[in-house]
Amino acid sequence: MPKISKQNDVQTVITTFEMSPGTCQDLLDELTEAYDMFISKQPGFIGAGLHVNDAQTRIANYSQWQRREDFQAMLRSDEMRARNRRISALCSRFEPVLYDVAGVFD
Repeated sequence: MPKISKQNDVQTVITTFEMSPGTCQDLLDELTEAYDMFISKQPGFIGAGLHVNDAQTRIANYSQWQRREDFQAMLRSDEMRARNRRISALCSRFEPVLYDVAGVFD
């Protein structure tokens, strides 16, 4: 399970997806299957969450990995490259960005 903390020594990845409301559920299904069947089983995976905006035109994916190299190895795998081609067909764009936690407020 992801835990947001400045003390965590983990790699945070936030990926945003832009799509039409007509493909939002299809993209959610594809992402959910990718996590269930592949991503969550990769070395270094800690946890993730999917978030959808009210208009169903954006999905934000928050994930945590033990190391940057773990995330990069997952992305470079043949399995994920094939999945990313299917994901790309369902949205106008998506962009994974690696972050460090700069602050947490309760």
